[in-house]
Amino acid sequence: MNKKDSGNFYVPDLCRVRAVFMLLITSELLVLVLAIVQAQDSWIDWNYFGLLSLFVQWTTLTSAALICLLRPRLARMSISRATTAIVGLVLLDVLAFSLFADSVLHPQPGVAPWHGVAKKLLLALLIVLMVLRYFYLQHQWQEQREAEMQARLTSLQARIQPHFLFNSMNTIASLIASNPEQAEDAVLDLSELFRASLRTDDQLIPLNRELELCQRYLAIESLRLGERLRLEWDIEPGLGHQAIPPLTLQPLVENAIYHGIQPRPEGGTVRVEVSSKGHFVYLMVQNPAPESTERQHQGNRVALSNTQARLMALFGEPAVLKHSRQGRTYTVTLRLPRRSTNNRNYNQPAKAQ
Repeated sequence: MNKKDSGNFYVPDLCRVRAVFMLLITSELLVLVLAIVQAQDSWIDWNYFGLLSLFVQWTTLTSAALICLLRPRLARMSISRATTAIVGLVLLDVLAFSLFADSVLHPQPGVAPWHGVAKKLLLALLIVLMVLRYFYLQHQWQEQREAEMQARLTSLQARIQPHFLFNSMNTIASLIASNPEQAEDAVLDLSELFRASLRTDDQLIPLNRELELCQRYLAIESLRLGERLRLEWDIEPGLGHQAIPPLTLQPLVENAIYHGIQPRPEGGTVRVEVSSKGHFVYLMVQNPAPESTERQHQGNRVALSNTQARLMALFGEPAVLKHSRQGRTYTVTLRLPRRSTNNRNYNQPAKAQ
């Protein structure tokens, strides 16, 4: 099995500071355990700890640097060959530093400290195999998690609410005779919504595409609800290429219509706001709060849980979803880390509102 994409390689990117830091902390804890075991008259042998710590830190840093540099080539190998190459690389590094350290600490000519070197190589072999095994299991778990998220995304994208479809078709049918141009626009908007629900290739799309999808959805609902639906848009310029999972904002807007506007005879206002602050982009959807908190909870639970799980899978901890009710206003806020989609090729919708 070849790994042609280094992003799918099971060994993490050791060029990142966090990954190197975790390796150093883990290796230092191992050195501490060995120093405690080595000590006989006290809790810890500090001389042994200092020398071994220096040796382990140097070998860890140099091995991580070499793996970092060779990672694109290693990613193109099969898993078994890449693992063998990494093990050989680390053992050669440990061998070089072992010979150098022993020549400095025990500079007796003609004496080859092979016994000590062999123990270091055996210990290094066991450690690197355990670490690589851990990396592999983590990678498998992450791939399984992403597959589950993709399946959930596909299920969510395939979900077109039956009540919305029936209402839309009735609205279009009533417009055919009185306003055929408006009916044609509604058909185009509805077809784009279906196209988006069936497009599952991209995990991330530009924010402007998601906003255009929301505008198409709201255009159809405006035909049905008329003056009962009032819209407020506050979109900060320059955020159109922000990466966002597809069908993230649209289901929240749909919930705002279904639970906040439709049950109210007087209707209400749906506000969509997009802004940035520091390294984050904030998306907010506000609508009148439903009279029944139980209805609100049941109606929003599925969309919010799906959205939160997808955000965590794609962005990790920096992505946050919050919802709150203050008085008669219900607010859902998304926080996404700044990430541009400029380097990817996306098909833009056929129509912009």
